[in-house]
Amino acid sequence: MSISLYDAVIPANLQIIGSVSGLLDKAKAFCAAESRSEEDMLQAKLIEDMLPFAYQVKAVAEHSLGAIEGVRAGNYSPDLSAPPANFAGLKAKLAAAASALEALDRAEVDAFAGNDMQFSFGEMVIPFLAENFLLSFAQPNFYFHATTAYDILRAEGVSIGKRDFLGQLRMKTAS
Repeated sequence: MSISLYDAVIPANLQIIGSVSGLLDKAKAFCAAESRSEEDMLQAKLIEDMLPFAYQVKAVAEHSLGAIEGVRAGNYSPDLSAPPANFAGLKAKLAAAASALEALDRAEVDAFAGNDMQFSFGEMVIPFLAENFLLSFAQPNFYFHATTAYDILRAEGVSIGKRDFLGQLRMKTAS
């Protein structure tokens, strides 16, 4: 069985974007129940030298839709702008990414395979084939940031579990 580039990337991105959006809902409810400020939660970190929760959520959108946009343009550079400053802004960023991913043409994504592109950050430039960028750089980063967002919420006491991280599974349906 072969799998298309679209099938290897886009459905998983949509699944986890949905789960991270659900994590934001649980974080917001936790803050309300525990009289914690959104700002405190958005700035929470696992350890001092890691980026905060808000950045982790922003990076989920960045390494999904942002990666596709980079492949389309032939160059990906990290978006260094500040993340949204509240839960609503982060939810909107995820919703916009999901909407754009849902609107992608399967044939366009599959046609990225074999295309040259690069990752650039300052003076550093790393050449990739599009499929290798998506599968060996963007996808691992996507899962890293989604997992880190989940872990920060767990460390802060939000009642979430693996099922919350997995999101909507793509199960076989009866034929």
